[in-house]
Amino acid sequence: MIKVLFVCMGNICRSPTAEGVFRHQVSKAGQTDYIIIDSAGTHDYQIGSSPDRRAQQAALQRGYDLSSLRRRKVGAMDFHEFDYILAMDRENLANLFQICPPQEQHKLKLFMEFSRGFNQREVPDPYYGGNKGFENVLNMVEDAASGLLEEILARNIVKG
Repeated sequence: MIKVLFVCMGNICRSPTAEGVFRHQVSKAGQTDYIIIDSAGTHDYQIGSSPDRRAQQAALQRGYDLSSLRRRKVGAMDFHEFDYILAMDRENLANLFQICPPQEQHKLKLFMEFSRGFNQREVPDPYYGGNKGFENVLNMVEDAASGLLEEILARNIVKG
């Protein structure tokens, strides 16, 4: 079993989008019994509420349903439970390094390190932008999610 955690600041836009997209890709690959997926934020904004409605709407237009996801904050146990802890940007990666036990820091990476089609290494926060920002986030997340799934499958970590 492989466990993947996506992390942004508030678990409002980027990390739930990554969770929804990756969950969809894992399902299409027939790997739902082998890969566990979650998302969280480094801050505790509106814990328990749904992702931003604009993120949900943009995702739904591409076939990803984020409506069942709920915001939560990264907890101490996450660093022990998850195999991949993937930050959306450098600021959140730095926040994770500050709270992660040294023996678990090898799990921390930028999500866009798995991208095949984008040179950017940070997923921009679309919260204060318009709809185009959410579309851009989806493009980046779809690409990086594909790269992540390819790596997990190529490393024979899960059943192929």
